[in-house]
Amino acid sequence: MTADIPLSDRLDDDDYPAYTMGRAAEMLGATPAFLRALGEARLITPLRSEGGHRRYSRYQLRIAARARELVDRGTPIEAACRIVILEDQLEEAQRINAEYRRAGHEAPDDSVPGAG
Repeated sequence: MTADIPLSDRLDDDDYPAYTMGRAAEMLGATPAFLRALGEARLITPLRSEGGHRRYSRYQLRIAARARELVDRGTPIEAACRIVILEDQLEEAQRINAEYRRAGHEAPDDSVPGAG
């Protein structure tokens, strides 16, 4: 499956599961247990190798790093995961809104009665 995709394309792909659990934990300065906890909280869902080992993408590592920052500041892991999810949703909504505006449309203004 991945053999059909050129290596150069896989290396540039933020979603390609390139990192083992051990390497991902090392890069984050965290433990494998921390990564498992993020999986249990459904913040990130690593892909599995044919042997069943967890594999993480660069995108997942960025998400995990943000959760790690919050946890390091004293935020409980469940709350940190929820914050990261909300931040990610907000970023996506802002991206969609910017695309909509670039396309020449104006977003409805909820503050004006009858608008939208």
